[in-house]
Formats: sequence, structure tokens, C-alpha cells
Amino acid sequence: MASVLVPELPTPGFSFENCQRNAFLEHKGFPAPKATKTGTTIVGIIYADGVILGADTRATENTVVSDKNCQKIHYLAANMYCCGAGTAADTEMTTQSVSSQLELQRLHTGRVVPVETASTLLKRMLFRYQGHIGAALVLGGVDRTGPHIYCIYPHGSVDKLPYATMGSGSLAAMAVFESRWKPNMSEEEGKQLVRDAIAAGIFNDLGSGSNVDLCVIRSSGPAQYLRTYEEANVKGKKQGSYRYALGTTAVLKTRVIPLEVESVSVQQVQPMEVEPSH
Repeated sequence: MASVLVPELPTPGFSFENCQRNAFLEHKGFPAPKATKTGTTIVGIIYADGVILGADTRATENTVVSDKNCQKIHYLAANMYCCGAGTAADTEMTTQSVSSQLELQRLHTGRVVPVETASTLLKRMLFRYQGHIGAALVLGGVDRTGPHIYCIYPHGSVDKLPYATMGSGSLAAMAVFESRWKPNMSEEEGKQLVRDAIAAGIFNDLGSGSNVDLCVIRSSGPAQYLRTYEEANVKGKKQGSYRYALGTTAVLKTRVIPLEVESVSVQQVQPMEVEPSH
């Protein structure tokens, strides 16, 4: 029972109290606003010694580029990272929540947490909210059973694949993977392939752009986050000078219009007479 000293705590998570109201309004001819289109290209592949993840860095608000250097590869644990597409806040908060749970499990067991554990936590959380969390994820990591790539959809379904793409530029990136991916690729070959896949999304999808970020997770060493691995959309530079000497453009005629400024007199304020208090 809530009181002044013990206030009632708000219920955590999402609230669906207005779903029935929104359905009633839509039936009366007042449709709910449509979801804003998002844009991203995120990919992941398995190579000979681990996993390589990649992402672009453009964040959009419908037709507006809100951030040119957004970080879309999120830390989960020392042996796994996760790329996020969809709503930026949802991907950020979802990965942070799961990352804290993975760290607690690592401290409790004293062992490296399997990548499948992170996949289970992510898909259970997304399935619980039935797609209301706009997070499409590419999870990659390495554990004692080897390298793993998981493709996790906003409604909670999961695919385990040797290579995966998600986001609005996923078709362009998948075309690169389908034609060039092969098992047991070297690290340099894998980085070049992931770079080309992200570049395909950047140059063929308006929602993707700016730079290419990579994350290499190795079986034989620590993970390496290559922030701004390549600047794909380099800003153009001026080719010439636009400064001209005084008098280059001739003045044909000059007309001066004087402005009449009214002077405003300042009135003195008279103090109000106040009767003395008793």
C-alpha cells in the first residue's frame, strides 16, 4: 500500500494500457502514426580464427541525417559484440541490459560466458515485447565451442549462420557475401570482405552512409574494435577560390533613404505615498 513515506514504485518495462484506446480511435477514423523508417547496414561473418562484425555510422530520422558518426557495434562481453539496426535507443538499451546480465553470470560462474547464452537472453527479451522494441541484431562472438554468428529479429526469432546481414542496406551487403564468402578465410580477406559489404550498403542505400566500423573477435587473442576503419563518404573540398577583388562587380546607381527615428522621452516615476504602519 502506497503512502507518503513509502511511495508506490512504477511498474518496470513497457505499458500497453493505451492499446485498446488506440484501436478504438483507429476504428473511428483516427489512425495511429506510422513507424519512422530507419536505415542501417550491419553484417557479420565467420572466418578462420574467429568472427568479424561490421557496420556503417549513419543515424537517420526519416529523411534527416541526425548523426554522421554513430556507433552501432555494441560491447556485450570480452568475447562477443553485437551490431544493432532499428531504433537507436532500443538497440543501445537492449545491449546494455544484456551486457550487465552476462557480466553477472561471468562473475558467478568464473567462466567465459557462451555466445548462445547472449543469444537466448536477447531473443527472450525481444519476444517478450512482441516487436515493440525496434532492435534487429547481429550477434558475433567466440567461446570454447568456436566462433558463432546469430541473426536476431525484433520479434525474437533467431538464425544461426556463417554470415549474416541486417538493416535497410542488407540486400546490397548480402549480394557481396553470396558471391565472395568462403570457409576458412584469412583475417585480411575477411576484413576486406566485410568492408566491401558495408560499402555496398553505404553506396546503394540512402539510410546508410558515412564510415565503416569493424570489430575483429579472435579465438587466439583479445577482440579489436576498429572504429572508423575506413571513411567511405569523404567530404568534398572546394576546387577553386570564391574571393574577388573589390570593384569586380560595377555599381550602377546608389540610392540612400534616410530613416526617421522617433525620440522616446523617459518619464520619471513618482513614488507612491504610503501611510505609516502602527
